Amino acid sequence: MTYPTALGASTKDSITLLGRDLAGEVMGEVGFGELAFWLATQRRPTPGETRVFEAVLAALADHGFTPTAIVTRLTHLSAPDSVQGALAAGLLGGGSRFLGVTEDCGRFLHAHLPGSLPVDDDGWDAVALQVVRSQREAKRFVPGLGHHLHKDGDPRTPRLFAIAEEERVTGPHLRLFAAIGRVHPEVLGKRLPLNGAGVCGAALADLGLPLELLRGFALLARTAGLIGQLAEELRSPVADQIFRGVERDGVPVEPSPYRL
Repeated sequence: MTYPTALGASTKDSITLLGRDLAGEVMGEVGFGELAFWLATQRRPTPGETRVFEAVLAALADHGFTPTAIVTRLTHLSAPDSVQGALAAGLLGGGSRFLGVTEDCGRFLHAHLPGSLPVDDDGWDAVALQVVRSQREAKRFVPGLGHHLHKDGDPRTPRLFAIAEEERVTGPHLRLFAAIGRVHPEVLGKRLPLNGAGVCGAALADLGLPLELLRGFALLARTAGLIGQLAEELRSPVADQIFRGVERDGVPVEPSPYRL
């Protein structure tokens, strides 16, 4: 029985990756972001696509003491012999509130692209208005709209829009997302920011990356951030303070509420 693969293969004398000699044609010649894109799509990205993709990775790498960072530090405190466990703990926390929005937004935008794409902003605004109204009527949120901290605007969002424009890779997902940003106050009665995770999802979708893997790219980016969190924990530990603080401030309760 054979198991075909177009990725990596090894022989006694050589290693190939994506049909290229790993040592001679990939190592030192292909950047990690470019390689990650190539592995996922089976095509080598253009320099512009690589720049946008790596901008997304940078945007999602770290965002301070988020739950994913805290749990990574606490897991390392509990099991300092298991770096992989600490990283895995943080990555497992990538869901609908943190990191998962990237995939949710990319899928949402793709599902709402019209069969005939508009040719100007007015056309995109009309599509976006219908999308936001339908979400409002269904009492559902629009993925990528709003941020718990950056109330007046997520600084990552305009920067990624600008990079995509500079590299001429702005596609329908980014255009619909931008239109949602313009028209949603008319429906919601207030202005919310387009968040960084959402614009990253739109950009990744425009690059033609598999929608099913968009969260994977967010996790790839966050892995670098979590390694940074662990490195800082080694230099300047805070996990024990977090643990002791919770232990000290915990309020005992009578067990009766937990009895069946």
